[in-house]
Amino acid sequence: MSRYASIGTNGPSRRTIVSTAATPSTALAQHWCALSALHDGIADHIERRLEAAHGLSVREFSLLTVLDRQAPGRHLQMRQVAEAVVLSQSATTRLVTRMEDRGLLQRTICADDRRGIYTDVTESGRKLLTDAKPTHDRALAEALETARKNPEFTPLVEVLERIGTE
Repeated sequence: MSRYASIGTNGPSRRTIVSTAATPSTALAQHWCALSALHDGIADHIERRLEAAHGLSVREFSLLTVLDRQAPGRHLQMRQVAEAVVLSQSATTRLVTRMEDRGLLQRTICADDRRGIYTDVTESGRKLLTDAKPTHDRALAEALETARKNPEFTPLVEVLERIGTE
């Protein structure tokens, strides 16, 4: 017997088949499927809100956030950026290029190692990030509140809320 677990969003929802008859070895897989469905539903909800209000994807928001958190004078190499936003190096390069073309990012060559390329947020990128953060946070709260109503997701939402408060 199986059932679908999904976050009820306004757009097409992603569904994960979750078996209700679980052995210990499949229980972990079911929890992983629930976590994956929760992540996908939240990301979809945030994506729609960021796109509509700011013309920004979740990946672009994540990249701006990662780069903006760097201490002054500290830079990430493209390999580190790729790891931080969980993309391949080639996908990260394409993303950075698109955002650079929009004036949100700027690449510079490392003075110490001419092979190194750094990426920094421009003032336009910082302004867009500042404007988009409240939209992101509201969308996240909405998606979590919706997810909390699904018994499959309730424990996951509760764990997320505890992270950082302990």
